[in-house]
Formats: sequence, structure tokens, C-alpha cells
Amino acid sequence: MTDFSLALSEDHVTVRDWIHGFAENVMRPAGQEWDEREETPWPIIQEAAKVGIYSLDFFASAMADPTGITMVLALEEMAWGDAGLCMSIMGSTLALAAIMANGTPEQQGEWIPACFGTPNDPQVSAFGVSEPDAGSDVSSLRTRAVYDEASDEWVLDGTKTWITNGGIAAVHVIVASVDPSLGSRGQASFVIPPGTPGLRMGQKFKKMGIRASHTAEVVLEGCRVPGSCLLGGKERLDERLARAREGVKTSGQAAMATFEATRPYVGAQAVGIARAAYEYALDYAKERRQFGRAIIENQAIAFKLADMRMRTDAARLLVWRAAWMALTRQPFGAGEGSQSKLFASETAVHVTEEAIQILGGYGYVRDYPVERWHRDSKIYTIFEGTSEIQRLIIARAVSGVHIR
Repeated sequence: MTDFSLALSEDHVTVRDWIHGFAENVMRPAGQEWDEREETPWPIIQEAAKVGIYSLDFFASAMADPTGITMVLALEEMAWGDAGLCMSIMGSTLALAAIMANGTPEQQGEWIPACFGTPNDPQVSAFGVSEPDAGSDVSSLRTRAVYDEASDEWVLDGTKTWITNGGIAAVHVIVASVDPSLGSRGQASFVIPPGTPGLRMGQKFKKMGIRASHTAEVVLEGCRVPGSCLLGGKERLDERLARAREGVKTSGQAAMATFEATRPYVGAQAVGIARAAYEYALDYAKERRQFGRAIIENQAIAFKLADMRMRTDAARLLVWRAAWMALTRQPFGAGEGSQSKLFASETAVHVTEEAIQILGGYGYVRDYPVERWHRDSKIYTIFEGTSEIQRLIIARAVSGVHIR
């Protein structure tokens, strides 16, 4: 019988340390600058591409890891460096996950490399689901995709919002309704190739946190794509729609297949933010002296740090479990993916707030990074499913009741 172990393999340690070096030496020193600039950090993305972190080879090897741990290790380290820069570098993972979850082998071979570009000319990709009137309620998407049989093209119209890399991506993956009467079961995912007429960037949002990551609207107006850009192909879509119309249970929503796979990735980033704040606050508490002693000698401070460490470690374990389950295709019978995202994101908010409290006034000013980490942390309780939605998913999973 194989012994149970949570020890990282030698390969895992090598990857973790490699990514940590990049995060420590490249990302963390640049984090404040790009936060204030609120621009896509192309030089940092290019540096990540040149060293091999932002590359198809790394993503392929990470996704092939049978433990599922490599990618979440990488994401934790990069978010430890800076969450905004991490999102800029790794924001393409949603589109990649959508292509992998829904695309044919031929589509995967064509579009996944296009998401990266080359080390000398790196590109990013975007995944568009949310709309002005459809955030948590994915079933009410208004973006339509209509098939033009004469030309074998799909015509997309609608507006997506809150899209990472929206409008600047080389490849956009858009979830649209092909049969509104079926709600979420009548949706499909489409690849929009680079330079396709009819797709443009709408409003670029100025955000509270992760400001180095580009977030914008994507507007589709008579956007025509070849029939081959329907992920999974039309035959499979027609079969799925027919089953849905007959009332037969289908395999699930196009968007949800992506979110289920990537929730541990979001959780891993939140763990990285929490760990950064905990470590910074710990070092500060050892050095800061008040009333003749280091403030860590006071229970009020030491107990905060104990709780911060405990919650961060617990969040990591939930993320690792969910990542392993996702890669090995274990069913999330108790909403384990949502558990990891929910607990890690709320932990990041809590730990960064406590770090500010430990630093006092210094924690509130931009001379110290904890205020930025706190601003960055909040989005993790919102995007890719709010905390409320995660609790709903978990409650439905454990109860078997369709709770509203």
C-alpha cells in the first residue's frame, strides 16, 4: 500500500522555487509601479514568456501533472509576488480552460498556441461570459449566436463585461446563447480569431485592485466567425440541444465547465496574497517595538498572526484537494471546487485586513504593500462566482436540494 503524503515531490519543489525566484526578483519590485499606472505590463509578460513561465510548454506540463498541484503552486507563488501582475500573466488560463474543456483536439491544437504568441511577441487571451444584466445568473445571457447555414458562419451580437484582457486579447472565447428558450443549456462557446471584424473593446474599467490587469467590456456587433470556431463542433451542439429540448439532462453549461476547473486556480492566487500579507506582518511584528518590546510579544498581535497562518494553511489544503480532484476528474460531490475558492478568497481578505491592523498607520499608506494586497484581495470574493454563489453551490451539493 502506498503511504499517504502531502510532501511535495522534487519536481514540485523545483518548479515552486523557480517561480518564486521570478516573483521575488521581477514581479514584487514592479508591483507598485504597474498598480499606479493601471496599464497592461507587457514588459513583465514578455519577461515571463522569455524565461518560459508564460508558455504553452509550461502550461502543458503543469496541466499534465497527475497530482494537479503544479499549476496551483505556480499561481500561489506569482500572486505572492503581485496579484495584478499575476492576473496579467496568467489571465489567459480561463480561455485556455474553456478551449480544453469544450474544444475538439483539432481546435485545441489550433487555438491554444495562438493564446500565447511567441516570447518576442507574446499575446494574451480572454474568456467572455458576464454581461451587464447577467453576472451571477449565467442562464440569462443575452449575447446571441445565430448560425448562417449558407456561409457556414456564426454571427454573434451582444456585450460582455468585466472581461480580463477584453479587447486586447489575440484570442477571445465567448459564451453565447444559441437557443434562449433553453436557458443555460442552450449556450455554447465560440473562439473569435485575432482581427475578426465586429469585435471591439468597450469601456475599460478603473478598479480598486489588481489594477495591472486589464478589465474591459467586449462589444460584438455582427461578428462573423467560421463554423469551425464553435468549440466542440456543430454536430455535438445539435445533439446536446436535442437532448435538452427532450428534457434529458445534459452535461452542463458551457461556462460552468470552465469555472469548475479553474476555481482552485483562483483560490491558489488568494492563498498567495494571504501568505504575502502574513509573512510581511510577521516580519514587521518582530521588528516593531512599542513599550520597550517587540509587538509580537503581545498576545493581541501574536494571536492574530497565529490565526492568519492557520487560515492560510487551511486554504492551501482545500485548494490542493480541489486541484487534484479537478485534474483526476473526481466529482465535486460536496462543492469542493467552490469550497477552495470561497475559503481562500475570504481568507485573503481577512488576512490582509489583519496585516493592515498589525502595521497600524503604516499599513494604510502606499509606502507599504499591505494596503495594495488588501485592495487586490477583495476581487477574489467576487469574480468567477461571488462568495454567495459559492455557498449556494456547496449548499446544493451537500443537501441535494435546489436551494434558491
